[in-house]
Parts: sequence; C-alpha cells; structure tokens
Amino acid sequence: MKKVWELDFYSRPNFFDNNKKLWEVLICKTPTNFDKSFNSCFKFSQLCPSNTVNSIWLRQAIEKAIEKAGESPDLIRFFRHQMHNMIVKACTDAKIEAIPSRRTFALNYWIDRREKKFQSIKSQNKNKVSTTCVTNNDSNIVSLPDTLKDNQFNQYLFVDLKVSDFNHIHEWNINFGENYAISPYNLTPQTTVPGLIFFSSRALPMAAWLSAFELVSLRFDKKNNSILYLETGLNDRSTLTILKNIQLIQKAQNFQKKKENSKGIHFLAIQPNPNVEFFSGFWLLKDDLVNKM
Repeated sequence: MKKVWELDFYSRPNFFDNNKKLWEVLICKTPTNFDKSFNSCFKFSQLCPSNTVNSIWLRQAIEKAIEKAGESPDLIRFFRHQMHNMIVKACTDAKIEAIPSRRTFALNYWIDRREKKFQSIKSQNKNKVSTTCVTNNDSNIVSLPDTLKDNQFNQYLFVDLKVSDFNHIHEWNINFGENYAISPYNLTPQTTVPGLIFFSSRALPMAAWLSAFELVSLRFDKKNNSILYLETGLNDRSTLTILKNIQLIQKAQNFQKKKENSKGIHFLAIQPNPNVEFFSGFWLLKDDLVNKM
C-alpha cells in the first residue's frame, strides 16, 4: 500500500507585523486505518516569509517533514489548484509524485479544526483567506471510456451500513479500493453510512479502471435527482447512471439526506453479483457538504 501525504501551501493574514501576508505549509499523513485517531497521525507545519515563496523553499520544507517523519511518502495529494505548478515542481525535485485531488480528507479536517481554533482572531481581521477545499460548481464533465458505457452501471443497489460495520474493514476481501479513518468525525457506532453497490460481470476491470482515478464522492444532481455523478480529481465528474423511475429518485433523495447525517461519509462498491462475499472494488468517499452542487 502506498504511503500517502496531503499538502497545502497558502497565504494567510499576518496578525503580528504590519498586516503583511504570511505563508504556511501544512503536511499530514493520510490515516488509512478506519479507526485510527487523527491526533496520532504525522503532521507538519512551517511558516514561510512572503519573500521566499517558491518551489525551492517548499521542497526544503517537504524534506524537513520527511526527516521528522523518518520516512518518505510515495504520493502527495494537494487541492489548491492555484499552487499547482509550484507544488508539483517541489515534489518532483524531492522525487515524490504529486497529484491534484479533492481526496484530501485528513488535511481538510485538520484545517477545519485550526480555523475554528483561530476563529476569534480571524473575526478581528478583515482579510480572509480560503483554507478549505473549494470546488468550482462548473465541474468538468469527463466521459466514461467506451468499454464502460454499455449499461455497466445500470445494475445497482442502495445499501446502508453502520459505522460499527467498518470495524473490521481491513479483513474484508477487496481487490481495488481505498478507505480512510472516519473516527475523527465522532460518529456514533449506529450512525448510518449510505452507499451504492454496482453489480456487473465485468466487476474486476471496472474496479481496476476506477482505481486509476482520484475518487471523491457520489452525488446526485441537485436540480435533477435522476442523474448520478461520480466526482473525481479536483473538479471532474462523470455520469454513472440515470435513474428511470420515481421510486429510485426517492431513494436518491434519501441517499443525499443520509450523507448529511453521516457528515458526508459514504461508499462506492462493485461486485460481480449480490451473492458473492468479496468486493471487486470498495471506496470510502467524502462529500463536501458546504460546496454542494
């Protein structure tokens, strides 16, 4: 399994020196164990003077984080598209793969906690800075490969699991997929986590194809609940299926409501048929409930 880190490099108001901008890098390790506490995961932060904001400084900060962690990541995810070139250059020079992605769930959680902690200070300063993963509503529509357009996503089932059901997720038989620690979100063991399971005789190649993408969330169009999108990357989405009747549309609406109760946490699974006891693919996903479509 790849060692994945998440990174943000951004400017924020300096409250201590003539209101000049301060830059900061935040780095954390992605906790992949379902029940792992975020507090015990590796985290690194460093302030950067505004006159040294460049890929060289950022690479050096990444190298300091590696030295502190005692290991190097295989992959670094980042969501801030404005810093794309600088982050990719710094990671490339540090010989680490960098991928723009909204699948920075641990980083978003950390940033949210930090922002709440300093909320009183921010309220006294008129200069605000966005430190969250904001998505443009005008998503890029990405077509599915031709091999997956022939009704491959037309057989599916809405499924609810409890938080407690994931306690042994590391023991599940899964060919392709990725999970993350959801314990920091303080959900009760009985909280419902909604999901969709797709069934296909081509389940394995479908799962292999999906594993090549940065899977973020499943989302039904807010204006047209009959369209199910798969959100990927920084700002991409693909149409998986179109619901055919009122009953399924109602289930889609319930799916959306359940995601709100589970703080956006949900899942996507793929199986050959409902009778097997393994998953060709299984991904825990996270919806940004602030920036809805």
